[in-house]
Amino acid sequence: MQKTAAGSTVSAAEEDKRRNIRYHSLTALYRKEMADHVTSKRFIIILLLVIAMTIASVYGAVTGITSAVKNAAIDPKASFDASYMFLKLYTTGGGSIPSYMSLIALIGPFIGLILGFDSINAEKNSGTLNRLVSQPIYRDSIIIGKFLASMTLIAVMVLSTGIAVGCAGFLTSGIKPTGEEIVRVLIFLIYTVIYICFWLAMALLFSVFTRHAATSALASIALWLFFAIFMSLLAGILANAAYPVNTEYEQAFNSLNNYNLNLNLNRISPYYLYSEAASVLMNPATRAINAVSYTQLVGALSSYLSLGQSLLLVWPHLVGLLALTFAAFTISYVGFMRQEIRGN
Repeated sequence: MQKTAAGSTVSAAEEDKRRNIRYHSLTALYRKEMADHVTSKRFIIILLLVIAMTIASVYGAVTGITSAVKNAAIDPKASFDASYMFLKLYTTGGGSIPSYMSLIALIGPFIGLILGFDSINAEKNSGTLNRLVSQPIYRDSIIIGKFLASMTLIAVMVLSTGIAVGCAGFLTSGIKPTGEEIVRVLIFLIYTVIYICFWLAMALLFSVFTRHAATSALASIALWLFFAIFMSLLAGILANAAYPVNTEYEQAFNSLNNYNLNLNLNRISPYYLYSEAASVLMNPATRAINAVSYTQLVGALSSYLSLGQSLLLVWPHLVGLLALTFAAFTISYVGFMRQEIRGN
């Protein structure tokens, strides 16, 4: 026998029955949301966008690497680093085509926003949410099932495109990956899934607290534009206001403080957190992410960081993104559970 908050006792059989109802209702809603996503027109648009991104990134990477190798063979002064060649398939662009890492950082948030901007308010306006909550299911299973279904779809798309880039690059260029490179790519893809899930959680949050789907979509896009573009401008303005560097005298005393403040303000942005962590994971030559003094450089050996050392640099970024995602979903969850749902 177990005691509830009201003071009554609940038998073990009743508790097991409640758990079974919760599990089956969550499973049913998860399958429903997955079926709705896969059969919707927006999924076809997302799929075409992801396929185009994958093809373009592979073509740009192979073209860029081939061009760099030819230049190094023709011009002895041209330097080309042949280490970690497999990672260059994800970080190298060709001509006007950005790399896969740049494309996923740009397009990834839109995938999360498209999947979540009308998850709740569209069903409210159509009246299906009222019929859904009238069924013998737990109310929290609705929002959890929606989030898990969208998260699964994001994970499948990111992992499939990441693996496709590596396979296509291997088949077209013959670049073989090492064990460390494969692990780095997998960690990068997992980090990308968490990054996109953050934007999914933000879209879900706006969907819970706004009445119309258009409003939640505009709010989500505005937030993304602020973090991706305007946050860096605002950080620079605030850093220059606090520690001006207009004259040589001010530069001598304020340069380090200006840089640190600018960097810390930029790290509030999930876009900057993801970009900084991805560059460390996919470029082992990156040895530091903060300001390095001259005394720290004295005696330092010029070499690549191991996978463990790279992870030590970026684990705070991963924890920060996880915390932001959890906080956004928690606010959405609480708001949804406290809302009154009426039939139209």
